[in-house]
Amino acid sequence: MRHRKGFNHLGRTSSHRKAMLSNMANSLLLHKRIATTLAKAKELRVFVEPLITRAKEDTTHNRREVFSDLKSKTVVTELFRDIIVKIGDRPGGYTRILKTGNRIGDNAEMCIIELVDYNENMLSTPKADTTKKRRARKPKKSETPAKEPKKVEAASEEAAS
Repeated sequence: MRHRKGFNHLGRTSSHRKAMLSNMANSLLLHKRIATTLAKAKELRVFVEPLITRAKEDTTHNRREVFSDLKSKTVVTELFRDIIVKIGDRPGGYTRILKTGNRIGDNAEMCIIELVDYNENMLSTPKADTTKKRRARKPKKSETPAKEPKKVEAASEEAAS
């Protein structure tokens, strides 16, 4: 039964799941983008975003807490020194998941998970051209101004004289 199941177990034991998420978080923080399955990416987002939030305040306690999850000094240094400078002012939502389709072998739904402020293509997208490029419509014959008002004016001038 799945009563009160809080997260996806990903078909792994607890220790295997923790090690896998730690390794995936290390790769994400080093390379800024990784390709994985959608289920793993959603769990990775839940794992890595609190670590980034904790890195906003650079204290020894926070470094040790992050290190206990990541287990890599180089990644912790990268997080506290470089990554937090770029995304530290953001109030949350540090990662983005982009779906890429299904994997050929087992039809698993694949995606790319990336740190938000590191995707240069999305940051420098040119704004769409707002001018409309349509051909003008030719007026119909019934829409052309009729010469009847001129005749009415001419008739009113004759009546006035």
